[in-house]
Amino acid sequence: MGKSGKKKAYMQVFLTLCVILAAVFAYLRYVEKRTLFYPTRDREFFPKEANLAFEDVSFRAQDGVKLNGWFIPREGARYTVLFCHGNAGNISHRVSKLSFFHGLGCNVFIFDYRGYGVSEGRPSEQGLYSDAIAAYGYLRSRGIPPQKMIGYGESLGGAVIVDVASKNALRALILDSTFSSVQDMTRYVYPFIPYWVFASRFNTADKVKSITVPKLIIHSLNDEIVPYALSRRLFDMAAPPKLFLKVHGGHNSCFYESKGLYEKNIADFLENLSK
Repeated sequence: MGKSGKKKAYMQVFLTLCVILAAVFAYLRYVEKRTLFYPTRDREFFPKEANLAFEDVSFRAQDGVKLNGWFIPREGARYTVLFCHGNAGNISHRVSKLSFFHGLGCNVFIFDYRGYGVSEGRPSEQGLYSDAIAAYGYLRSRGIPPQKMIGYGESLGGAVIVDVASKNALRALILDSTFSSVQDMTRYVYPFIPYWVFASRFNTADKVKSITVPKLIIHSLNDEIVPYALSRRLFDMAAPPKLFLKVHGGHNSCFYESKGLYEKNIADFLENLSK
């Protein structure tokens, strides 16, 4: 084979490798979206099934995407909980938690990110941040002051509410089953894939360093999805004042399996905020 033939063969190998790498990259980005976001459209349950009065409200993110949420009022409420849910389902799958916070004497505002429930659009990291900021703005438009807002985030929602708190005032934060960053999760789930392959960051640990409001971080020792160690890392990186609550049960069941611990410790946390 002459020089030109060898050069052509090398070029074909190079191009083939490029195509393979591009296909792998595209596949990993697809897996990333499927791993991070599991939205469902149908709303299966409603607050009225838990004897909760509620307002079905619509509002818009800064980029014009129309979002949907439920505002559950509580007469004489001490605080309003801004509820950022996890990566799967939609607001209709959190009715038990809405009832829980309502029972602790709080208004609750839960909303669906873009692409979830009846909210428009498609989910993305920046999109979720934008949606949560819009939800915060909605509460402010109702005349609810920041010192009366408690940010609550479950799992991926913890990363979202931390982003809100890094840019806006809140009275306190409750982070439930939340990870420290996508980089850390990648090392756990895909240890042989460099984290920079994925577009999302959700660098919660870095943002929480500068948030000085009281924080309650909750995580199960038995969490099979988000490693307990990542929540401990998040706690270690967080600025004081802060508390850590260990619970038991699976990632999606620990609230029910450890409900007594949740109720006592969150009630005490809210009570201490008033002192």
